[in-house]
Amino acid sequence: LATFNCARDMECRVLSIQSHVVRGYVGNKSASFPLQVLGFEVDSINSVQFSNHTGYSHWKGQVLTADELHVLYEGIKLNNVNHYDYVLTGYTRDTSFLEMVVDIVQELKRANPNLVYVCDPVLGDHGSMYVPQNLHPVYKNKVVPVADIITPNQFEAELLTGKNISTEKDAVEVMDLLHKMGPDTVVITSSDLPPRLGDRFLVSFGSQRILMPDGTRKTQRIRIEVPKVDAVFVGTGDLFAAMLLAWTHHYPTDLKVQHIKSICNKCIAVIMQHSLFLTVILFFADKMAGPGRRPSPSQLELRMVQSKADIEDPAIVMEATVL
Repeated sequence: LATFNCARDMECRVLSIQSHVVRGYVGNKSASFPLQVLGFEVDSINSVQFSNHTGYSHWKGQVLTADELHVLYEGIKLNNVNHYDYVLTGYTRDTSFLEMVVDIVQELKRANPNLVYVCDPVLGDHGSMYVPQNLHPVYKNKVVPVADIITPNQFEAELLTGKNISTEKDAVEVMDLLHKMGPDTVVITSSDLPPRLGDRFLVSFGSQRILMPDGTRKTQRIRIEVPKVDAVFVGTGDLFAAMLLAWTHHYPTDLKVQHIKSICNKCIAVIMQHSLFLTVILFFADKMAGPGRRPSPSQLELRMVQSKADIEDPAIVMEATVL
C-alpha cells in the first residue's frame, strides 16, 4: 500500500481470529497472505486447526476454546505487544468464544480508539443456518454493535435486521438498519436479486457512512454485479473480507464521498480476477477429475500464490453503480 497512517512504528498490524487449515486456503490461510502482500503485519489466532476444510470427506483437528483464546491474548498483553490497527474475524461455532472476541475487541479499542474491526458475521446462507442458533443473538446484540465493517450475505443481513430483501429498496433499508446497529461500512456480499447483466452474475451491495470535513455525515450506497463461477470454492469470502480491510485502509474515510465505490471496485476486481483464475482451476480440475466426474475438493482449492499479481494490482473491469 502506498500510504500508512497506523498507530505504531509506521506499520499496520492486523489481529486475525479465524480458522486455520494445514492443506488449502480458508480462514487465516485465505486472508493472511493477501494482507501481507499488501504490506500488513498479520498476527493470527486460529479458532480451529484442521487438516483441511470441512468440504472434504474427512477432516481432523482441534478447536480453540474461549479459555484458550484468553490465554493466548494474555500472553500477547503481558509482553505489551497488544497494539493493533485492525481486527479481522470470520467463522466460529461457539458463543463463549465469540463473546471473548468481543471483549478483546473492546479492550483493543480502548487502547487505540482508531482501531477498525472488520467482521464477517458467518451465520448461514440460502435460508438456512450452518452455525448453532444461539450464535445469532450474540452477533446481533454484541458483535455487530462493536464492528466497524461487516460483510454479511443476504440471508445473514436479513437475519440480523429481521427484514427480508426482495427489492433493491429493501437492500438499502437493510443496510441502513445495519448502520444504526453500529457499523459505518456494510457490504452485502451476495443477494438473490435479479442481475441486470444476466444469470451469470451475482448482485452485491455496499453502503458507507462518511464523516465529512464539516462534521456532517453522508451515506453512499453502491450496487455491483459479480460474475459467477460454476463450482463451489471455499475461502473466497475470507479473501473478500481481507481485501475490504486492505482497500478501506487505502482509501481513508474522510477524503471523498466516492471512496466506497473505489473500495468495492478494487475488492471486486481482485475477486473477479481470482474468479477468472478459478475458472482456469475449474477447467484443469475437470480434466483431472475425468469425463462425467465432479472435481474433488482438493482439485478446487484456491491458488493464492499464483494470484499474487492480481492481489497487488487489481485491474478494474467492473464498475460499481452509485445508488
